[in-house]
Amino acid sequence: MSEYIHIGKLVAPHGVAGAVILEHALGKSITFKGVQALFVEKQAGSFIPYFIESATAKTDTITHLQMEGVKTREAANFLTGKKVWLPQDDFQKLVEKNSPLALLGYMVQEAGKDIGIIQEVIEQPHQLMVTILYNEQEAYIPLHEESLKGVNHAKKIVQVELPDGLLDLYTEEAGK
Repeated sequence: MSEYIHIGKLVAPHGVAGAVILEHALGKSITFKGVQALFVEKQAGSFIPYFIESATAKTDTITHLQMEGVKTREAANFLTGKKVWLPQDDFQKLVEKNSPLALLGYMVQEAGKDIGIIQEVIEQPHQLMVTILYNEQEAYIPLHEESLKGVNHAKKIVQVELPDGLLDLYTEEAGK
C-alpha cells in the first residue's frame, strides 16, 4: 500500500445532492482528472476510499466533489471536517510544483549536510514550517526568507541556514 499525503479537508456540504466542498493545498485548480478515489480519515490512521463521480474546481484551493455513495446533504454533512488524503502517486501527478506541499519528501540540508526528509508541511501566516525526523524525534524547521537558502527541485533538496541551537533542542541530551 502506498504512502498517503494529507491534501486538505472537507469543509462543508454543497447543495442537497450530497456534494461536498474540499479545501486543499495542492496549489492550483484541481478537477482530480485521472484520480479514482480520495481517502477520507475516519479516525487517526484509518482511511476510507471515496470514489469520485465528478469534481469542479472553483478556485486554486476549493473543489466541489460528488462522491459515490454520498447522495444526501446529511451524508455530506457527516463528512464535514474530515481530513482528505491522496496516495503518493496521485499526489505527485496533481500537486503544483510551486506549492509548499510539493516539498514533501525533499531532503533538508544545512551547510551541505543532510538533516532529514520533510514529513509534513505546515503553512502559517508569515512562514512555512516543515517537520523532519532528526535524531529519531520530530523536529520543526522554519522556512522563511532568513532561513531558506534555496530549493533544488531536480535533486529534491531544500537548503537552509537554521538559527543557532535550533537542532540542539532535538538531541537526546536535551530531553534529559
